[in-house]
Amino acid sequence: MLEIERFNLDEIAFALSDQSLYDEHRHLIDPKTGEIVLWTREGGVDGTNPVDLDDLDLPVIRPLPSYVWYQDMADFIDLVSDDRASRRLSRAINGRGAFRRFKDELNEEYPHLLQPWYDFRDTRAARRAVEWLLDESLIDGVAADRFFAEHPDPPVP
Repeated sequence: MLEIERFNLDEIAFALSDQSLYDEHRHLIDPKTGEIVLWTREGGVDGTNPVDLDDLDLPVIRPLPSYVWYQDMADFIDLVSDDRASRRLSRAINGRGAFRRFKDELNEEYPHLLQPWYDFRDTRAARRAVEWLLDESLIDGVAADRFFAEHPDPPVP
């Protein structure tokens, strides 16, 4: 097992959220080094030599469903103290295109909430990365518990 600091939590979080072309590429992790490796159907892991994914002895970081990331928006909105902003953001996340409308609403109407949103989203993503590492037995429970205690959801104005 490696220390959490050996892993790039931002890269793991990105891999957990990467919904694009899932059949064409996968994010893998080397449990000995913590390095993230990108596998592609045409180029394998080095970009030039195709290799079957099953022939690699590296854990695959499978993306979490989009509803997990959607819930972050809903949870953030629940914490917004401005009732008008909360109502408008709630409407923005209804239906298809929720992620884009949420971002547009923040940018256009509530730019003061952008940084709190980024902090909230990034903290949640890092916590999910640590949960994934724990589930894969790449870190121990004590390290994960310490990380969670040190990284609670940030306050939202």
